[in-house]
This record gives sequence, structure tokens and C-alpha cells, in this order.
Amino acid sequence: MGSLAPLQAEAAFDSVEALGQALFFDTNLSRNRTQSCATCHSPNRGFVDDRDNGVGGAVSLGDDGKSLGDRNAPSAAYAAFSPPFHLNDAGSYVGGQFLDGREDDLAGQAGGPPLNPIEMAMPDKISTVQRLMENDDYVTAFKTFYGDAIFNDPEQAYSAMAKSIAAFEKTEFFAPFDSKYDRYLRGEYELTPQEDLGMTLFFSKQFTNCNLCHQLKRLPGSEGETFSNYEYHNIGTPVNVAVRKLNGMDADYVDRGLLDNPKVDDPGQAGKFKVPTLRNVAVTGPYMHNGVFKDLRTVVLFYNKYNSRSAQRQINPETGKPWAAAEIAENISLEELETGPALDDKRIDALVAFLKTLTDRRYEKLLE
Repeated sequence: MGSLAPLQAEAAFDSVEALGQALFFDTNLSRNRTQSCATCHSPNRGFVDDRDNGVGGAVSLGDDGKSLGDRNAPSAAYAAFSPPFHLNDAGSYVGGQFLDGREDDLAGQAGGPPLNPIEMAMPDKISTVQRLMENDDYVTAFKTFYGDAIFNDPEQAYSAMAKSIAAFEKTEFFAPFDSKYDRYLRGEYELTPQEDLGMTLFFSKQFTNCNLCHQLKRLPGSEGETFSNYEYHNIGTPVNVAVRKLNGMDADYVDRGLLDNPKVDDPGQAGKFKVPTLRNVAVTGPYMHNGVFKDLRTVVLFYNKYNSRSAQRQINPETGKPWAAAEIAENISLEELETGPALDDKRIDALVAFLKTLTDRRYEKLLE
């Protein structure tokens, strides 16, 4: 699974994962045959949408060439580690797929975009299954892996498609764990002084407490860390005004995040979004659930504003103006955000340097 290209047409589907790989790259599963899963989750850049789309990559363009979404496409890398959507023992929502957790698992997520009218825009499951049946190799593979009668029931065939894509997304191709940080843990890479300072700050309860939300394993420095606890928080992200001007959303529209999940009806969850993995974060901008910030350093400064009284730190460096107000001012996770002292430029830069060490080896060439 080391290649960044789709399987060639003549390749045999010797596993469900191989079938899923072909489906992941297949543009025929969109209405106009222009868009695949890989279009918005490009393996060439951390499995995010690497197109500009007229909005600096903040949100994705649909198969019709004009529809724009309202949320930034999250990385599909390491997505398999998000647990099923549930309430934990502390009463907090955890896990699921999509930024609001509305699907429990990868198969549920994979089945969403083909039918989304502003994404791949297929009219229904039957139409999608008919596209699958145009490909004789698919027909053979589906019958091999899911039974000769799989196409007798379009619902089951569609589900098999989604399960196949999910199987591919669970492979090492999406989660190689070979960044400089991983190599450091294995004794194969020595952190620079700046990276080492950033790591200390990242895991420090005294200075930043970043790992309060961005650590899955019990102990810092554990192998296989995904840098997300998969909980949901409102961190006060402002509206992406530029996107809203172009995507046709009503002027009074509010993205309620977790509260838009059909399984959630608690108003106290409004404005919360799933904590993303920080794997490949340095090459998967723009940032936040709506792509409102272009630069990773801006994101660190945004968090730092909660702990700084400096007038300079209350200015968004990308606009030269004060940080815009939160889209939803209620439910902001101040207990988690107001965690330590203000950081000076040296420490801000060190955190950014450490975050860059979380980049998979194949993307290191993309780092500035």
C-alpha cells in the first residue's frame, strides 16, 4: 500500500482492501464522473483536499463544479483510530466520524459523500450500485467477497462498497506512524533543540496542556499516539466569512457542530467539534472546522490568546485585526483553554516546530 496512485485497471482484487483502494480513487461514483473519495482526501497531501476551490482550500468543491461546502474536509489519515460515537463515563461525547460524529464508523462515513448533493451528488444508492455494475472487475470482486447474490439487494451492495472503502482506510497506507516523532521514539532521529522544547511545552501541564485534548494514550511518548482524545469542544472559532459569501448559506445560518448530529439534542453541545488528530497537521491546512486560518502558527496564537493579556496577542496576524468573535459564544471550553501562562515567540515557534515532527515521512518534502 505504499503507492500514492490508484490501482491500475488490470490489477486483480485479491483482497477487500484492494477493492476498497480502487473504489477510493474511482471518479465514476460521482454524478458527473469527476470526483472520488481521493478528490477531497488526497493521499498526496495528508488525505485532505489539496485543491484551492476558489476559497484557499478552506472547503471543498462538489462534483457539479460549483457547489461549495461549509466545513473543511478533515484528514482521512489515522481516521480509523476514532472510536464509535458514544457518551463516555464522564458524560462527554467521544468518537465517531465527520466533524460532528454523525456516523459511528468509517463505513458509515464512506457511504455519505456519494449521496451528498453538494459533494459527489449521486441521486440514490441504486444509481450508485448501477455505476459499480458497469465495471466487470467490481462485479466479480463483490461476488467473491460478499456473495453471489450481493447485487440482488442495492442496499446491501451499497453497504459492501462502503465497507470495502473502510477496509482500505484501515491499512498502513493511511497510518504509517513513521514521522520524525515516531522515529525519535524508536531512537532513529534526534530532535533539534527547538523541536525538543516544543515537545516539552506540548506535554507540559504547567505551560500549555495541549495534550489535555491532543493525547490518546495514557502516557506521553507512547508509540501509536494519534494526538486526539476524540472528544468535542467549542474553542471559539469564528465564522469563515469569505466562504459564507460564496457558498450560498443563509445569512443567519449557524453551524452548530455536535448539536447537528441527529443523536444529540442537548443545547449545551452547540458549537462543539471533534478534536482532530495532529498527525500531518503542518501540511493539512487551512485550519479549524471551517478553514478560517491559513497558517499553523496562527492556530497556536489563537489558542494562546486565551492566556495572554498582551494587546499584540489579541490581533489575528492574518488579518491585522482583533480576533473575530466566536460563531457560538456559549459552551466555549474555557477550562481547557485557559490552562497556563502566555507564551513568547520563542515558545510559539517551538510548538510549531514540534508539530512539524508529526508529519509522515512521505510528506516531509511539503514542509516549508
